[in-house]
Amino acid sequence: MMTEQDCALLAKKGISEEQLNAQLSAFQTGFPFLQLEGAADLANGGIYAPDAAAAARHLSDWEAYTADADHRVVKFVPASGAASRMFKDLFAFLEADYEMPTTEFERTFFDRLEDAAFLDDLDRVLIAHYGKDTAALVAEGMYKAVVEGLLGSDGLNYGRLPKGLLKFHRYESGARTPFEEHLVEGARYAKDGKGRVLVHFTVSPEHRALFEVLAQEKKADLGRELEAEFNISFSEQKPSTDTIAVNADNTPFRNADGTLLFRPGGHGALIENLNDIEADVVFIKNIDNVVPDRLKADTVTYKKLLAGVLVGLQAQAFAYLDELDEGNVGEDRLQEMLRFVEEQLHCKSTAARALEGLELMDYLYCKLNRPMRVCGMVRNVGEPGGGPFWAYNPDGTVSLQILESSQIDMTDAKKKAMFEQGTHFNPVDLVCAVRNYEGTPFDLREYVDPATGFISHKSKDGRELKALELPGLWNGAMSDWNTIFVEVPLSTFNPVKTVNDLYREQHQ
Repeated sequence: MMTEQDCALLAKKGISEEQLNAQLSAFQTGFPFLQLEGAADLANGGIYAPDAAAAARHLSDWEAYTADADHRVVKFVPASGAASRMFKDLFAFLEADYEMPTTEFERTFFDRLEDAAFLDDLDRVLIAHYGKDTAALVAEGMYKAVVEGLLGSDGLNYGRLPKGLLKFHRYESGARTPFEEHLVEGARYAKDGKGRVLVHFTVSPEHRALFEVLAQEKKADLGRELEAEFNISFSEQKPSTDTIAVNADNTPFRNADGTLLFRPGGHGALIENLNDIEADVVFIKNIDNVVPDRLKADTVTYKKLLAGVLVGLQAQAFAYLDELDEGNVGEDRLQEMLRFVEEQLHCKSTAARALEGLELMDYLYCKLNRPMRVCGMVRNVGEPGGGPFWAYNPDGTVSLQILESSQIDMTDAKKKAMFEQGTHFNPVDLVCAVRNYEGTPFDLREYVDPATGFISHKSKDGRELKALELPGLWNGAMSDWNTIFVEVPLSTFNPVKTVNDLYREQHQ
């Protein structure tokens, strides 16, 4: 039963009662597993590995594209994630009933602390509190004081800041955050014909001001250094994308004060933010996947290569769409277009091969005239995350999709084997084309498969609850896009999941 208070909350968030009921219904019915044809790999053509000649052509295509000042390129970085999970082991150390580093993780953290890019900042706050730097406190066995200085609100507050604002890499000129590293990256592969670098970060409301201050501090100096004009923008996840939480019996979960509990809908909510971006081409990459300058060459090269593949395929698709728009396309030409859709855009349909004339033209127009993305895929080395698959769509076609384990029926031995034996996984390395052949932006919300959300189990105030996750940004939120997978080297994937990852050679 909806109360006046409930209605007011829905209105404030911009969520209709119809949307609320649809969410509650999803808890009742659950979400179907996707039907798989198999993992995508090099052998079955699901993943493309260009040879040297093809790579050179793709790189040239991208250089030509960015030389045209009319093309608007944006780098889109989801950056709202808190860094708290990076420090899970250190929080546990603070709660432990021992004072000395005991676990392997704890010992490694302190043994390598002098290599941390944040050490100078940490020394500064520790000296202010104790009159002693990190080394002196460690020598006296005051290990927990050091961790408190790093994580606590009276210190660097790293336990509550987003990853994008932490010091990751050390340089002679000072340490850089991932935020700054993304600006540097953008200048090297996303600079347009006017020398502009457009970078958009999605951030949490409580940290937006900190990001804005850092942007003002850094964009002028980095702009001079990189001969680029930075245009940095921010957005927040929209309240209208929040989802209702429920109890075990699927009734709405209410807080102690009786209000409904809504939770952020996951990264799939960012399709709304992406939809608001004014761009022709958008690069997407996670905030923590950055490396210092000495290792950026591979990242820059393969970002350009992915973008070159994208604009090359887009140009061909646009040419075909112009022909279809004019009409009177011969049957041989229609069959050529169908082969392009199947072999280059990887959308297969047995039924489509029986079509001809106007029916085939309509089918081709539908499949060509939609957003396109080229996704880098790296060799599987046991990292967690989704992978590339051939999957069946609601219209009966089979296309390439990035799937998470939650979307696959792991009780089916055959499906489980497909997931486990996949040769590649998704590092979140996307380049997207978001305008149609007439130059009009696609409404990206129309290409989301709502049946690809999932339900997770959480708790609040000691009470169990079920949460609804929206279709993931690069999963179901892009389900109906044209998708191409390209192999990229593992050197382009260097995420930071724990603070000790910063001690890896790739971050030194």
